[in-house]
Amino acid sequence: MSTPHSPDRSAGHDREAEHDPKADRAAERDTSAGREANAGQELRDQHAEHGLLARDASRDLLARDAEGDLLARVFLSRVVEPGDATGGRWVRELGAVAVARRLREGTPPLAGMSEKRWAGMCARAARADPGRDLAVAREAGVRFVRPGDTEWPAQLDDLGDARPVGLWVRGRPSLRIWALRSVALVGARACTEYGAHMAATLAAGLAERGWVVVSGGAYGVDGAAHRGALGSGGATVAVLACGVDRPYPRGHTELINRIAQQGLVVGELPPGDHPTPSRFIVRNRVIAALTRGTVVVEAAYRSGSLVTARAAQRLGRHTMGVPGPATSALSAGVHELLRGGAALVTDAAEVVELVGDMGELAPDRHGPVLPRDLLERDTRQVLAALPGRGAATAAEIARGARTTADDVVARLYELRSLGYVERHDDGWKLTRQAMISVRVGREGC
Repeated sequence: MSTPHSPDRSAGHDREAEHDPKADRAAERDTSAGREANAGQELRDQHAEHGLLARDASRDLLARDAEGDLLARVFLSRVVEPGDATGGRWVRELGAVAVARRLREGTPPLAGMSEKRWAGMCARAARADPGRDLAVAREAGVRFVRPGDTEWPAQLDDLGDARPVGLWVRGRPSLRIWALRSVALVGARACTEYGAHMAATLAAGLAERGWVVVSGGAYGVDGAAHRGALGSGGATVAVLACGVDRPYPRGHTELINRIAQQGLVVGELPPGDHPTPSRFIVRNRVIAALTRGTVVVEAAYRSGSLVTARAAQRLGRHTMGVPGPATSALSAGVHELLRGGAALVTDAAEVVELVGDMGELAPDRHGPVLPRDLLERDTRQVLAALPGRGAATAAEIARGARTTADDVVARLYELRSLGYVERHDDGWKLTRQAMISVRVGREGC
């Protein structure tokens, strides 16, 4: 038996039954969307984290590779002699790190190397310590520049397998920027006063025109060239055949230290290494390749500066020579170079005309302009017809000038107003000023 409240409870129950499924479905949709959003965010976070880790790993790998190549090339600068094309070929084919490792391990010789030479290189390798070399260099204010660095001069790549494995640089300026506008000045160590004067004058003129003077820091022409550039407040680079922390020759210690303060001191050999005769010769290829052209001031037939000039010719650089007395043995090598196709130069303007940009021309050369050169042609003929001594009549002068007497008289009065002639009774004669002018003009011819 039902009570009066039973229909109300049943109706309420029916309404709840109709409402619940919709609410449940909406709640499920919201929950699902939230889970998907959270999952997507987690996935994005994971991808970002993996990307950062990958980039960090790549940077670490690149840093390790760069550090390994740096240490390997510093190591090779201690072990492999400068200019060794065989060693350069190894580095090109295998890489600096692999070559350094093979030398460290003392494995069988690489291609193109005898057992004896390989043993000598391995003995050097056993004592090489690139980390110590870099530490010593830093203390001396020296840095190591290698191929691929922003400071590396790309023109050195023209040397092919004989390219340096790297360069030790002492000084603040950028080697690459300075090398873009540079000229080599080289010559005899035992030069004459004429050679020293020409080297200093050329260097000063080039420096004043914004060019960098490159030389070898030696006695004679090299030292004069460096001093000429420094004296004019210009830029100069010394390329040494020894460690850049050990100035050589000893007599140029002050000069080389001054170059390091005002310019750059460069070398292939690591700190503390000493020069040898063969290293001087091999060093010259760097001077030739680094610059736009090479000027030889004085050189005998066997001068090392001719090695620099011939290297410049092989590399397609401008080669120039400053002539000297035909009787001087110190100019014989330069004259032979000129006969072989080098350009003859006598001052900085002529050097810049060859190595500079289009339009940088040397001025036209000519003798002095004399006052008589400004006279009209017919007037000069009348002046030339007067005798060197004594007086002559207008008729006599007219015959010599191949003109009429009236024309001669008009010209003579013009010449008298200019101070060239004076009248004596019925004749005319040259003044002292005119006699000097005529004599100078005839000597010029």
